[in-house]
Amino acid sequence: MAIAPSLEEALRVPVELGERSYGVWVGPGVRHRLADVIPRDVSRAAVVTQAAVADAGITVDPGVEHRVFITDDGEHIKTLGAVEELCRQLAQWGLTRRDAVVAVGGGAVTDLAGFTAAVYHRGIRVVYVATTLLGQIDASVGGKTGVNLPEGKNLVGAFWQPAAVLCDTEALDTLPPEEMRSGLGEMAKYHFIADAGLGSLPLPERIARCVAIKAEVVAADERESGRRAVLNYGHTLAHALETHGGYGLRHGEAVAVGLVYAAELAHRAGRIDACRVDEHRRVVGGYHLSAKLPADADAEGLVRQFSRDKKAIGGVTFMLDGPDGIEPVTGLDQALMLDALEAIR
Repeated sequence: MAIAPSLEEALRVPVELGERSYGVWVGPGVRHRLADVIPRDVSRAAVVTQAAVADAGITVDPGVEHRVFITDDGEHIKTLGAVEELCRQLAQWGLTRRDAVVAVGGGAVTDLAGFTAAVYHRGIRVVYVATTLLGQIDASVGGKTGVNLPEGKNLVGAFWQPAAVLCDTEALDTLPPEEMRSGLGEMAKYHFIADAGLGSLPLPERIARCVAIKAEVVAADERESGRRAVLNYGHTLAHALETHGGYGLRHGEAVAVGLVYAAELAHRAGRIDACRVDEHRRVVGGYHLSAKLPADADAEGLVRQFSRDKKAIGGVTFMLDGPDGIEPVTGLDQALMLDALEAIR
């Protein structure tokens, strides 16, 4: 096991949000510094983690009285029923408004625990210990929490900023290859938001750079009223694939397909040229990810699902590349959407 660094030795990325500002620390073993970032007036902490994380021996000590609550693994835990069950468990233990929730795991558990923290006692503090690549570069940063409905992903949620985030790169060694691929799919997105030499960095620095890109966007648009929507690049198709199909794709794998689809759609809409589409394919391929639609995908069903995406305001909305960067685009013809789907099948 790596020796836990001091917080001064870890890579630190600030998320500047005035009174709600916090730090994100990236490095091997930083989870062992959890007690250093727990708010000092917290008396007890509910540690919410996943079975696979516990089985991998990834544990934390918040430095105060605590109890561990273990959920199942996977996206299926993100339900309103799971939020109710967790809130009841916290109430039965007697957790109060002065206490805190600590989420240890990937994006599913930070979404579930974060939303629970946002609504329990009308909001208690939460700290994230992100143990997956996807969680470290995306789900644990920015304050968006939420659970799914049968009608779509993340349709019920809240903006609730954490008090701190620890991204333990040592934990990545415990991940199966498919979970790493999921994180790499989300990482590919940042190449098109603000590359800045991302591909040449060692992994810990690449993670910190992705966090910094997201932090800058969130600081400018915390509530997703404008610029923050750029972080959903590639996600319209990705969410449809996850919700509609049961195609066995993890989130980042679906995002990788969604990035190339967005490029094909932007090309057909006259926003980018074929060379830019090829660049999307190269970046996704460079992470050894598939850019192809599942062979059995129901194209018309996916297009219907687009209208249920949480970005859909006044019609189906895509984030598309163009001469001025990635922007929201509405009013595209359905035939164009279907043609772009066939281009990646």
